[in-house]
Amino acid sequence: MTSSRFDSGVYAHRLRAAAAAAAEAGLSGLVITPGYDLRYLVGSRADTFERLTALVIPAVGEPTVVVPRMELASLKESAIVELALPVLDWVDGDDPYQLVASALAGDGAATVRFAVTDSMPALHLLPLAATLGTVPVLATDVLRTLRMIKDAAEIDALRNAGSAIDRVHARVPEFLVPGRTEAEVAADINDAIIAEGHTEAAFIIVGSGPHGADPHHGFSDRELQAGDIVVIDIGGPYEPGYNSDSTRTYSLGEPSPEVAHQYSVLQRAQQVAVDAVRPGVTAQQVDAAARDVLAEAGLAEFFVHRTGHGIGLSVHEEPYIVAGNDLPLTAGMAFSVEPGIYFPGQWGARIEDIVIVTEDGAESVNQRPHDLTVVSLPD
Repeated sequence: MTSSRFDSGVYAHRLRAAAAAAAEAGLSGLVITPGYDLRYLVGSRADTFERLTALVIPAVGEPTVVVPRMELASLKESAIVELALPVLDWVDGDDPYQLVASALAGDGAATVRFAVTDSMPALHLLPLAATLGTVPVLATDVLRTLRMIKDAAEIDALRNAGSAIDRVHARVPEFLVPGRTEAEVAADINDAIIAEGHTEAAFIIVGSGPHGADPHHGFSDRELQAGDIVVIDIGGPYEPGYNSDSTRTYSLGEPSPEVAHQYSVLQRAQQVAVDAVRPGVTAQQVDAAARDVLAEAGLAEFFVHRTGHGIGLSVHEEPYIVAGNDLPLTAGMAFSVEPGIYFPGQWGARIEDIVIVTEDGAESVNQRPHDLTVVSLPD
């Protein structure tokens, strides 16, 4: 069984890096409540309640966990115990915000400039700001580089997730039978996603015929028909919580020559974009690589979304592969490359791989063929 979190040494390194990043940003420290940042830093899947739970990471000193006494058991699933982090537990009637202030600034700090995770509820943000006498900034800017550049453990996790979703796509043709509804196909895919090792299906798109022209269609009661082009975009978390996300396009029977030609252009655009990925190239240059191929074929207006998004603990995170993003790529970044073409009322197609930036190029975690997969029709 795959572990629900990494070895504690991975989290110890991340905590040190977060403290160093806070110091470099001129902050007294970070206050991290439940959410993806807390999961990234200590492997905790704690939920946010009306009672405050927070990981306090001072720029100088030892991280501390502030937690309601009734929630102490939730720490056992994280790396907090193995890391032997100090825990300040509290009960109703205590002031948890004062505990955070003490852990963050000590008793003698005159000025505190701190950052909070973007998922902190106002229920906690406002009293914490009042206690410390200052409005915090977002920790996003401090943690974004750490979260964007995946470490070796994260890269392995993304590879495992990619292989699992590839196994699902290998089974998809058997589900695509004329007369079945998109919803029925989606139910089979959901079961396959779980069977292949995911903890759940985060999303399932079965866009058949004209529904394929809607990039975020989902699924419906429309029945599949012979001749349909079907977009299948699927993914979900794979322990320890890193997401898969892969799109392939299928044809129920042989496609028309026009569809085959336009799809071949899309296939070339996706490959050119993947080939453009390497350290130093900007996110917008990868977007342009795909877009230029489509533009040369007169298909630019039918590509209506960005080329990609980062992925990790969250399905969509930085970096975003989009025009205007001049962020240089760095080895360890992971994101989708997913150009698509969409003809309203007719059909659509998309090809999506998750790639990891290497020292000299890109590694795709998805290995399923990029061709338009022709599904044989029953006699």
